Amino acid sequence: MPSTALKYAYFPGCVAQGACRELYQSTAALTGALGIELIELKKASCCGSGTFKEDSQLLEDTVNARNIALAEELGLPLLTHCSTCQGVMGHVDERLKEAKESNPTYLNEVNGFLKKESCSPYQGSTEVKHLLWALVADYGLEEIQSRVTRKLSGLKCAAFYGCYLLRGQGILPYDDPYQPESMENVFRALGATPVYYRGRTQCCGWPLSSYATNQSFQMAGNHIAEAIDKGADCLVTPCPLCHLNLDSRQPEVEKVAGRKLGLPVLHLPQLVALALGISPKDLGLSRHVVSTSPVLTKLGL
Repeated sequence: MPSTALKYAYFPGCVAQGACRELYQSTAALTGALGIELIELKKASCCGSGTFKEDSQLLEDTVNARNIALAEELGLPLLTHCSTCQGVMGHVDERLKEAKESNPTYLNEVNGFLKKESCSPYQGSTEVKHLLWALVADYGLEEIQSRVTRKLSGLKCAAFYGCYLLRGQGILPYDDPYQPESMENVFRALGATPVYYRGRTQCCGWPLSSYATNQSFQMAGNHIAEAIDKGADCLVTPCPLCHLNLDSRQPEVEKVAGRKLGLPVLHLPQLVALALGISPKDLGLSRHVVSTSPVLTKLGL
């Protein structure tokens, strides 16, 4: 165990509480097994997934300043398991911390809106952290490896980081935004074999799906097909929006790609929790559109 107990203000995001309930379920199972305490921010609102700023940067900053301020009230770092939420809120946090020094008038404007809603002001006293970074930087890969009871030997995992996690913020202190290794290092700690392919750091196509569906599905299809051709048994993603495009829409993606795919797509906490011996049922692995049975069969489950 880490030298001090880990505790976070938990921002689950919208998708994990709706279309990807298995992410919410598996995060709870994983953090519980690791002894990580999550205080869910029940009053938090949607981060906007990057759309608020299309109308107003002030709107995006104010909404997410409030979310961050809720974590500050608890004196805790804000934890999310959504790459998109990480990118949006993390960038707002960067921008407002900079404004605190260089443009206090703007920060006062943001906090003025929060005051009207009887919300605590944004102070810039905490940080926004994705579950992946919490596992790698706070808990530690050696500690995770020591808790593995079901080694994922023989399982070939292809990471799909999602662009927001890597390049949504100006500074990424935990990894290289263009040549990341964090996910692959997690796979190794669990006994799995990382699969490298070109699309692992690219966009899944989700942002295009509402107005350029074929192009979106072509992007997703290219990534899935490339991972298959490199020998992957599954994709693993830290982003539920990527999961929607890569798993939930994979049957439609197949039609655009013009080939059979059928590659299981796991959420990051599902994979880690499997290695800790948690049952597939407790991780919601039956909820996926593309069956996860080939992964479980390979692990003897």
